[in-house]
Amino acid sequence: MQLYFMHYKVDVNGKEAAPLSKFLKSSKGGLFGDNIKWKFSKFLVDKDGNVVDRHAKVAIEKMKP
Repeated sequence: MQLYFMHYKVDVNGKEAAPLSKFLKSSKGGLFGDNIKWKFSKFLVDKDGNVVDRHAKVAIEKMKP
């Protein structure tokens, strides 16, 4: 049986990037390329697993009330 942890440190950029990170970045590139710059980058995924949008830290802070 394979276990999946909710919180686990993985590489998000480079050769050792986790498969999920590679998929998300290839689906929605960022403003300055595909690399994830901050840990606050968020990806919006629909119920079918399609990446709908990507938000950087700046956009997230603007959304706060």
